[in-house]
Amino acid sequence: MNMATSPDKISPLTELLHRQRASYLASPNPDYAIRKERLLQLKATLLKYQQPLLKALSQDYGHRSEDDSLISDIMPVINNINYSLKHLKSWLKPSGRHAGMLLAPAKVKVHYQPLGVVGIIVPWNFPVMLSIGPLVTAIAAGNHAMLKLSEFTPATNKVIKQLLGDIFEESHVAVVEGEAEVAAQFSALPFDHLLFTGSTTVGRHVMRAAANNLTPVTLELGGKSPVIVADDMPLDIAVERMIYGKCLNAGQICVAPDYVLCPKNKVEAFICAYQAKFQAMYGTINSNKDYGSIINDRQFARLMTVLEDAKAKGATVISATNEPIDTKNRKLATQLISNTTEDMLLLQEEIFGPLLPIIGYDSLDEAISYVNQRARPLALYVMSFDSGTQQKILTHTHSGGVCINETVFHVAADDAPFGGVGPSGMGHYHGKEGFLTFSHAKTVLSRGRLNTGKLVHPPYGTFMQRMLMKLFLR
Repeated sequence: MNMATSPDKISPLTELLHRQRASYLASPNPDYAIRKERLLQLKATLLKYQQPLLKALSQDYGHRSEDDSLISDIMPVINNINYSLKHLKSWLKPSGRHAGMLLAPAKVKVHYQPLGVVGIIVPWNFPVMLSIGPLVTAIAAGNHAMLKLSEFTPATNKVIKQLLGDIFEESHVAVVEGEAEVAAQFSALPFDHLLFTGSTTVGRHVMRAAANNLTPVTLELGGKSPVIVADDMPLDIAVERMIYGKCLNAGQICVAPDYVLCPKNKVEAFICAYQAKFQAMYGTINSNKDYGSIINDRQFARLMTVLEDAKAKGATVISATNEPIDTKNRKLATQLISNTTEDMLLLQEEIFGPLLPIIGYDSLDEAISYVNQRARPLALYVMSFDSGTQQKILTHTHSGGVCINETVFHVAADDAPFGGVGPSGMGHYHGKEGFLTFSHAKTVLSRGRLNTGKLVHPPYGTFMQRMLMKLFLR
């Protein structure tokens, strides 16, 4: 789609939005049977395109493990569809509320109405889950949708576009591609809701653009998600519980462990435990199909810059394997980094890759303080079997979500909301909260023939009004 347009002509994106809105208004509240059928079609078509998607994902990355793609990109969407189908009928029922004595006799219900046209901006790291996943919820809520896919995943985009085109007219579900300029135009459209997944920096631009139209936004951002390893936790178990979250998609995931806070006297032992577990899982990575590549040269160069900056400023870097870095295929084992300082790039921005700083602490209070002095993260990971330690960390920290003795798997909980807090995002989706995000909760008060409302009509000061004031103003 060519986005160039003269000043006196409507842009192609705006025209597409107008067509979607007109189509939505022609059938503004599809019933349960229609929504169910659309979800079933989407599930069947996604399963049909499973192999083409796996091949396309690996093509876009240079190499990506098929199992990583199945577990993290395709399976979550299938589970989301199944969960939505199971609960959709109950979600659609109006919710009865209490009118209270003041409004009696009256009935109050909350009806859940589709918003209209939803915009979804998709990142490159999980292009299937983070495009079709939100789309599932938008469809369950009865909306139409426009998806802006990442320019860094062209092969996957092609399959997604074909997949969705097999089911939906463009006036119902549309796919948009293009560079940053198109993304900026997309975020400036007057959607009825806009969901953005990506970096905090870009999220600020998206929110600023949406504000011009008073478009409500859900921002799924990221940040530096910490792992706190408590003193009671055996290091081999701590590593076993967190390493998958760091190695999945070569660490290119918004909820990946960004840094580890470890008792100062155990930092070296933690590094050794991590090396042992990594080598048991992957052996060598340069020819290992289970370990993925960094997506492109730009991201690989960024990570190498961050790594070299840490080395130049005195950090100790130990690779999880003894292999040289495969720059041709952009393969990078976890680089375990100690002796860090605050002026290193490593500790200033979200890493989004297989670099792992390990920061020593002397007391749990010091570790909690370290987390609290920084922007609130999307996820926080607690490694401790001590219930008092767990509760202390939960009570004294803020984060979008928490895993205790696990990492990243909370994202797969279909029956729970997912979202950030502060710089790591706003709003939720997944589960019932996702359905509510893409719905308007419309309060409906209804009366019958008996009208008690007239008791408060002018002229004021009647005996009945004085009695009402005495009754309710106490």
